[in-house]
Amino acid sequence: MNTRYNSLFQFVFTFLDISCLNFAFAICMFYSKEHVDDNGASYLMLFIVVNTAWVISCALSRLYINTNYFQHGMFLTRTIKAMVLYTVAVYFFVFFYRFDIADNFVMKSTGYFFGSLILVRILFIVAGEFSHLQDKLVKKVIIIGYNDSAKKLADHFSLNSNKIMVDGYFEEYEKVQELSAYPIIGNVKAALNYAINNRVSEIYSTLASKDYPFLYNMAEEAENNFIRFKFVPDFNVFAEGSVHVNYLENIPVLSLRNEPLEEVGNRIMKRGFDIVFSFLVIVFLLSWLFPILAIIIKLDSKGPVFFNQNRLGRDLKKIKVFKFRSMKTTEADTQFKQATKDDPRITKVGRILRKTSLDELPQFFNVLLGTMSIVGPRPHPLKMNDDYKQIINKYMIRHFLKPGITGWAQVNGFRGETKTVEDIQGRISLDIWYMENWAFFLDLKIIYLTVYNIIKGEKNAY
Repeated sequence: MNTRYNSLFQFVFTFLDISCLNFAFAICMFYSKEHVDDNGASYLMLFIVVNTAWVISCALSRLYINTNYFQHGMFLTRTIKAMVLYTVAVYFFVFFYRFDIADNFVMKSTGYFFGSLILVRILFIVAGEFSHLQDKLVKKVIIIGYNDSAKKLADHFSLNSNKIMVDGYFEEYEKVQELSAYPIIGNVKAALNYAINNRVSEIYSTLASKDYPFLYNMAEEAENNFIRFKFVPDFNVFAEGSVHVNYLENIPVLSLRNEPLEEVGNRIMKRGFDIVFSFLVIVFLLSWLFPILAIIIKLDSKGPVFFNQNRLGRDLKKIKVFKFRSMKTTEADTQFKQATKDDPRITKVGRILRKTSLDELPQFFNVLLGTMSIVGPRPHPLKMNDDYKQIINKYMIRHFLKPGITGWAQVNGFRGETKTVEDIQGRISLDIWYMENWAFFLDLKIIYLTVYNIIKGEKNAY
C-alpha cells in the first residue's frame, strides 16, 4: 500500500479504536452512575488500565504496524489477537487488584467495545468494496535495468505490498545471464511505449543516466503522458551497506543510517512519554517503596543508601546515574569491575535488589530530569567505554541516544555481565538496531518484555 495512505489508515484506525474503547467505557459508566459516584477512584484506575492494556495489546499483535488494511484476513486476525491479549490483561488486573466496580461492568464494557470494533472493520470492508478504493490504490510499475538494485526493488514491492504490481524489467537481452522472478519485457528504449500502452503508473530506472543520456528525455515524455518516472541511484558508490537520504531544503544529504529520533516530533513524543511514565512510577510506587528499601539497605550493611556513578549520556555528555547500593564497596569511575555470579562484593539485600532490578528504580529520577530515557541503550561505566571503544567497531554510535533504564539488547538476552567480546558486540548491534528502528510501539513492547522477564527471572540477573 502507498506509504501515505498506510499512515492515514494507521491514524484513522488508531483514533477509531481508542474512541470505541472509551465510548463503550463511558456508556457503561452512565448506566452505573450511582456506583461510579461512590467509587470514582476505582473507575479512574480501571480507565487507565483498559487504555494501557489496549495500546500494549496492539503493539504486541502489530495491529497497526506494517499492515496492509486491504488484506482483510490478516487485519481481522491481528484484531482478534489484540482483543484476546486485551481481555487477558484486563481480567488479570481486575482479578488481582480487586477493583471496587459494579457487577459485570468489565464484561459489558468489553462486549460493547469488541462489538463496535468489529462493526468498524465491517463498515471499512463494505465501504472499500463499494467505492473500489482498493482498485484505485493498485499501481503497475516497470523497472528499467536488470541489476542488484533492480532486483532489490522488485523484491521490496513483492514482499511489502500487494498494491504494487511489477510487470517486469527492461534491459538488453544479451546482458541477462540468469532467470528472473519477473520477465525481461524488452530493451531499454521500449520501456516508455510499453508503459503508455499498458496503463503503467510508474517507471523506475536503475541505470546510470550518464551511460544512458536519453533517459532524461524519456522521463519528460513519461510525465507528459501522466506516468511518474523515478531514478534509483546506486549509493554504494559512496558507502557500503544501506544509506539514507534526507533533504536540507532541496539539497540531498546522504547518511549511513536512519535515525527516527532525529525528527523533532518523535523526540517530543518520546520525552512526553518519559515524563508521564516516570512521574507516575515515582508518585504511585517509589513514594512508599523508597523509604522501605532505604531502611533495609542501611540495616543490611554499612554504607550509603545510593550508589552514584558517572556514565556517558547522549552526545558523550557525562551524567550521574542513580542506583540503590547493592555492594559492600563502591568503586571510582576508573576502577570498574563487572559483577559476576556469586560475587562476594554483593550484599544479601543487594542480591535480591539486582535479581528483581529494584536497584535501578532511582533511575526514574534520571528520566524525569532528562538525563536518561525509559528505553534506550544501557549506560556503561566510563572504564568500560574506554576499554571497548578501541576494539569494537561502531561502539560509540549508541551514544547518539539517551541511555535507558531498559533496552532492546536487555530484553533479547544481553543483560548483565558481558563475558566475551562477542557478548558486547551483540549488545551494541541490538542498540544500533533500536536506534535505527525506533517507534513508540517498540518502546511499549520493550517495557512489557522487561516486566515479563523480571517476573519470569533471568539467568544473567546477578
